[in-house]
Amino acid sequence: MIEIKNLSKVYFASGQKVLALDDVSLTVQKGEIFGIIGLSGAGKSTLIRCINMLEKPTKGSIAVDGQEITLLSQHELRLVRQKIGMIFQQFNLLSSRTVFDNVLFPLEIAGIPKQEAAKRVQELLELVGLTDKAEMHPAQLSGGQKQRVGIARALANGPKLLLSDEATSALDPQTTHSILELLKDINRQFRLTILLITHDMNVIKEVCDRVAVIDNARIVETGEVLEVFSNPKTPTSHSFVNAVISREIPGELLHNPVEPSGNSVSKLIRVSFIGPSAGKPLISSMIRRYDLDVNIIYGNIDRIKDTPFGNLTLEVLGHPDLLQRALAYLRNQGLEIEVLRNA
Repeated sequence: MIEIKNLSKVYFASGQKVLALDDVSLTVQKGEIFGIIGLSGAGKSTLIRCINMLEKPTKGSIAVDGQEITLLSQHELRLVRQKIGMIFQQFNLLSSRTVFDNVLFPLEIAGIPKQEAAKRVQELLELVGLTDKAEMHPAQLSGGQKQRVGIARALANGPKLLLSDEATSALDPQTTHSILELLKDINRQFRLTILLITHDMNVIKEVCDRVAVIDNARIVETGEVLEVFSNPKTPTSHSFVNAVISREIPGELLHNPVEPSGNSVSKLIRVSFIGPSAGKPLISSMIRRYDLDVNIIYGNIDRIKDTPFGNLTLEVLGHPDLLQRALAYLRNQGLEIEVLRNA
């Protein structure tokens, strides 16, 4: 759906060159929810504005649904934008218009006949749960309701692609969850491709299929959300993941092992559970099978989109051969094992 190749964007401010995007390449598949996460100033807002050509790239190419958009005339670009919906952090609603008329606005611009447009608006207000708010003005709505109007308006022309620019960052956690659930429903119902940018890893965790991490104008990591959460490969990714699911072990636990006896040895391991394995009694099975002593140090479990994901830190004591076989057993069951300390 989106193919970005070697994209760069340079601004000039007070005679200074500012590199906002640096050789960015990215592919977003049709029908997926793709997240781009980065700190403020990393370049994510510039990237999303380049995708709908609100900002003209300095170099590189952007293809949307197979069409190279950086080469289009203004007239051609206006037609393409009708199939790219966008929702904004600050809603961008017209205060003088009712909810109904705000959703109607892009249909008026597109020249859709009044009767057809009115029917479409009613369908969209039902979709976002605002049928009873049709005659209200934005000032009478809560933040979540305003964003639902923004989503309905973005869907008015039946877009193939929906862009979300920090759409939930101005909302409280409960309202954020409801908006993200709505976006998931829209994605499932219409197979609509959604590209969202955020600085909140909880948003990525809740709705995205894949994620790209942007840092200092460059994409530093891209992958399935489960993969990035279970095995982040860059310091930036680590910091985002740790903000949501803590993987840090207190220093005193790392450096104060239980003293093994006899021929036993000790290992401190981190076990990552993903998907169906999170519900299986694999640790207890390992203990019985290999006659090991296990001390549970730390653990948590969460959900990434619709998939259970968890970490368990264990101190395992036993005969070296049995311990090695036990770790191999866990790996064969599909668990990710990281040895944090040998003793």
